[in-house]
Amino acid sequence: MQKKRHRIGTVYGACFTALVILALSLPAVAQQMHPFSIHDMLAMDRISDSQVSPDGQWIAFVVRTTDLEANRGRTDLWLVGRDGAGLRPLTSHPDSDSNPRWGPDSRSVWFLSSRSGSSQVWRIAIDGGEARQMTVEPLDVGNLIVSPDGRHIGFTMEVFPDAPTAQATKDRLDAIAKRKDSGRVYERVLVRHWDTWKDGRRSHLFVRPAEGGQAVNVMAGMDADTPSIPFGGPEEMTFSPDGRGVVFSAKDVGREEAWSTNFDLFYSPIDGSQAPKCLTQENEALDTHPVFSPDGKTLAYLAMSRPGYESDQFQIVLMDWPGGSKRVLTDKWDRSPSSIGFAAHGRTLYATAANLGQRSLFSIDVDNGQVETIVREGSVHGFSAADGRIVYALSNMRSPAELYSVRPNGAGVQQLTDINRAKVAAAKMGDYEQFTFAGWNGETVHGYVGKPWNYEEGRKYPVAFLIHGGPQGSFGNGWSYRWNPQTYAGQGYAVVMIDFHGSVGYGQEFTDAISQHWGDRPLEDLQKGWAAAQQQYDFLDGSNACALGASYGGYMVYWIAGVWNEPWKCLVDHDGVFDTRIMGYATEELWFTEWENGGTPYENPEGYEKFNPVNHVKDWRVPMLVIHGELDYRIPVSQSIAAFTALQRQGIESKFLYFPDENHWVLKPANSILWHDTVNGWLKQHLAPSSQP
Repeated sequence: MQKKRHRIGTVYGACFTALVILALSLPAVAQQMHPFSIHDMLAMDRISDSQVSPDGQWIAFVVRTTDLEANRGRTDLWLVGRDGAGLRPLTSHPDSDSNPRWGPDSRSVWFLSSRSGSSQVWRIAIDGGEARQMTVEPLDVGNLIVSPDGRHIGFTMEVFPDAPTAQATKDRLDAIAKRKDSGRVYERVLVRHWDTWKDGRRSHLFVRPAEGGQAVNVMAGMDADTPSIPFGGPEEMTFSPDGRGVVFSAKDVGREEAWSTNFDLFYSPIDGSQAPKCLTQENEALDTHPVFSPDGKTLAYLAMSRPGYESDQFQIVLMDWPGGSKRVLTDKWDRSPSSIGFAAHGRTLYATAANLGQRSLFSIDVDNGQVETIVREGSVHGFSAADGRIVYALSNMRSPAELYSVRPNGAGVQQLTDINRAKVAAAKMGDYEQFTFAGWNGETVHGYVGKPWNYEEGRKYPVAFLIHGGPQGSFGNGWSYRWNPQTYAGQGYAVVMIDFHGSVGYGQEFTDAISQHWGDRPLEDLQKGWAAAQQQYDFLDGSNACALGASYGGYMVYWIAGVWNEPWKCLVDHDGVFDTRIMGYATEELWFTEWENGGTPYENPEGYEKFNPVNHVKDWRVPMLVIHGELDYRIPVSQSIAAFTALQRQGIESKFLYFPDENHWVLKPANSILWHDTVNGWLKQHLAPSSQP
């Protein structure tokens, strides 16, 4: 994804560095202790995109801070030594810097920055000095990659596929802006995606010499995007070992784009002399995340096998390079890896995958596919291997991500950063524990129970019952900046979260179980999990609880409002599916609704009506808070307006919180504060405080 930042002078940079070092050295007692809140969550610095230098001596990474006054986040580049020494900011410009990539000499870092007024490629030496702007393109630049020899860089720009140059796209955009009319004519879907209306442009990969020259569109003429929209990033593209070509993932399927998941890997020479060649034409499902082995003889990538299913299991496929023969490495492993990378010797692949309520780090033998767990507990958000160790970012329910390193055998864990130490220590949080119970079909289901920050033995506490979205998702042992259970624990509530059938990390059969069963199997898990949690944890006040959920979790809130409303004092629904039949026509990614409901709404209307919340509105009676963003095109805002109308028309106590400038998520800091204040106020209004039994 495109991200964007530098320092504005030696004096400012020196002062900023001194303040950072001072803040990191402050003892925890210097801050007043207090219950965790949304303000603590926004104050946490967010670490991402760690990159180990080729010589293994340094790690460059991104730190995002929240600027409440500007109502946005900003990102800077930081450095830390492989032993955790030398932690310091590399850039400190008020604009955003991101996407760090090392040069082959390990002495300079390439990155993206918006400091020039648009997002462009910059480079900075790690031993001091000002950053140097390397591109002056007429359009914003994103998704930076650097060739192995450092002689070329690749980046993406949004262009009209038939425009011969990036400047031609800019000229066309300027001409459109001068028009008096504003209408657009569409001849096929997608007409809009996630939070943006389509205007005919595509994200194309460009390559140019590192030190300057004409950028070549290596996807010229392709009516497709790389990386995938809206969440793909530079992990979906890479240079070939010889630096003469690039491999990238794209979905080039014509009019089937809205209902196809057929992403392929393509190879294109860096000079654009040949049209992109499809490398995975035999697979009509998703192929992505290309990674070359250190010796350049193997291309590893992730592949699904079932067309139309976005939550199918990823397998790791090894392709001989450049011969093209392929073999599946992980056909005996019942986990779905989300990121992969080779060890320096090339005999091992590392991978992250959801795993029994965690997101773990694994090693996989390239010869026989044998899998070993390196880091099990918590959530590994990214990793980079070099010099006999693996650097990774790790979070859990009590801490945002920090950087660690570990030996490939899982020994010798070393924490490299502790940027949020004082903030975490000052915020009182609740302890949490994983539990299991027999759910649908008698199968083992996992969940988490969290205590309130002020837990006392012998007291009973009101409960926030959180239902995750996806539905192929998880409320696992990781840190969240949206649905963080500690924001409820900080208000004095206990928290219960169930990873019902359909959740990820418990085997593909478990994940598949929810498709065409949105309203029965997961509901049974939620009901049995709710009962099991109360039986195992006597501090839960089961008669004093509120159920909350977003997306699929919001669907489930609407569903239980009609079919399981007995336990709840109140409900909170964010961006939920209220009418599954209309959702099948109004959403943008049609492959999702068609897979989950067994076809199109006109081919299989029964599949859409079987678990449709709109059919049970007459049984609603629990007070409900409804929340939605106007820019949510995944689940259009009309779904929540209709639900609020149903509540109001029946005289059920209800509120509607509407964000005209948010999509499926709430991203602006001020809106996030309002969201939490409104939700917390709703819970306080309907739930009694803790009590002695």
